[in-house]
Amino acid sequence: MTLALTERMDRIREIVAEHLELEVTDLDDDSNFIDVYSADSLALMDVLAALEREWGIEIDQSQFARIVDVRSAYEVVAESASW
Repeated sequence: MTLALTERMDRIREIVAEHLELEVTDLDDDSNFIDVYSADSLALMDVLAALEREWGIEIDQSQFARIVDVRSAYEVVAESASW
């Protein structure tokens, strides 16, 4: 992983952990937010909004369903930010 990718993934983990009220160390990049962490749709909308604010991007609402874990959150943000 490149330094930029590592830093971005770390920041996404921090944002997700904050909004799901978890410790960053409790997050696994491939664990489903709903199934594993019992996240509700409101918490996930907060995650989406926080990701948009963090990188000054707008994520199309149609992409919301794709954000199911940390790795997919990174992919959606990367596409929206054109990384």
